[in-house]
Amino acid sequence: MNMNSLVKSVEVWAMNKNLDKADPRAQYLKVVEEVGEIAAGLARNDKFEVIDAIGDSLVTLIILAKTIDSSAVECLGTAYDVIKDRTGKVVDGVFIKDGE
Repeated sequence: MNMNSLVKSVEVWAMNKNLDKADPRAQYLKVVEEVGEIAAGLARNDKFEVIDAIGDSLVTLIILAKTIDSSAVECLGTAYDVIKDRTGKVVDGVFIKDGE
């Protein structure tokens, strides 16, 4: 499955469960929970747990976008428009934008 098909499948799944109508604040708590699982997987050096938690994080973010009448693609496009011309440098594996 490609990314567009996967996103659409998650959106349909969420709509079937009425999650697209849920309070975005509640969905955001799910995002934070799943992102925390990424940290736990990294701390345990458990690659499968990290992969699963990244996927779960993406699912929760896709649903969060739907709860605010947006889409993951729109959100990603907006973010990319902001960063595409950004300059900076990588320090210890972290991008530091110019001016910080």
